[in-house]
Amino acid sequence: MCKICWSSLAALLLLGGLLGYRFIFQGDTLPLADGRVAIQLNDSERDLLLSEMRGFLATLQAITEGATGDDLALAANAARKAGIAAQKGVPVSLMSKLPLAFKQLGVDTHRQFDQLALDADQMGDADHTLGQMSRLMQNCVSCHAAYRIALADES
Repeated sequence: MCKICWSSLAALLLLGGLLGYRFIFQGDTLPLADGRVAIQLNDSERDLLLSEMRGFLATLQAITEGATGDDLALAANAARKAGIAAQKGVPVSLMSKLPLAFKQLGVDTHRQFDQLALDADQMGDADHTLGQMSRLMQNCVSCHAAYRIALADES
């Protein structure tokens, strides 16, 4: 009887480990011929993620406007809206489909927006803000170079 219990426990732990790997590290992904990874999402998840990316782009435009127009309050307010607090509404179902490296890049991007807002408020240095924005945009470039968002039934 004990052998059956231990075997069942081992099988459950192995299954749990495999599912954990899939949902925490790998996500719902497929490799693409161009070297990128396709993240497979349903329509609403894809719309949410693409909306966040368009929001990043609008935020970067507002930061540029503020930094070049000597209005760092505008830059700071825009950056703050895209900070880590903006992640609160992301559904668990979406997070489970994203690979770990994508999630880490997203968190880093939100944190950089927070840091940019803080520095723009405290330092008031437009050149520093533009330098931070350049580093932030490197995250955008690397993400778009590494990933493609696909509908789950499209890939």
